[in-house]
Amino acid sequence: MSVRRPVSRAATAPRLPRSAPALDSVPRPRGRDLGGAELEQFVRELADRPELWIERVRHDATQRVYEELLADEHLTAWLICWMDDHDTGFHDHDISSGAVAVVGGRVREERLTIGGDRSGIGQHSRSFAAGEAFHFSPSDIHRVRHSGCDPAVTLHVYSPPLARMGAYEIDGDGVLARRPMASSEELRAA
Repeated sequence: MSVRRPVSRAATAPRLPRSAPALDSVPRPRGRDLGGAELEQFVRELADRPELWIERVRHDATQRVYEELLADEHLTAWLICWMDDHDTGFHDHDISSGAVAVVGGRVREERLTIGGDRSGIGQHSRSFAAGEAFHFSPSDIHRVRHSGCDPAVTLHVYSPPLARMGAYEIDGDGVLARRPMASSEELRAA
């Protein structure tokens, strides 16, 4: 369902400092980790300030392009650019809550579900267009993928800062397994 790949920044702009002063001007609670609703509010505020991230938008048909915009002890923010067939595969965010704002195009989020009678694994799917946002808890297992015809751009925020993730795979016997991975590794569907 997902494989590990090293982060490729070849198609991205140069990295920002760990704490970009302009991004610090976006209102958010300080001095503590944020919950899902607070992260969604922050990512919506960030989406409303395109001058802080628009110059970093780059698309590459072979892989998602992503750039860390902000990192402090309680929060990380990322810009991610999507095109056809870009897909994270099913994953979790370990101990981090998160939120996503779509600022261009469309993405689909699918959450892993177990049938009510526990007869099988399924998925609940929602599509998000520019101007929409959603949040998730550390325990949610989901995948995000490009949807629609036009390239997509999303903003992602995590608290505490994303350090580890779990990628989910189904082996040849149909057993679902979690593979730990560092946040520096790229999520991709198998």
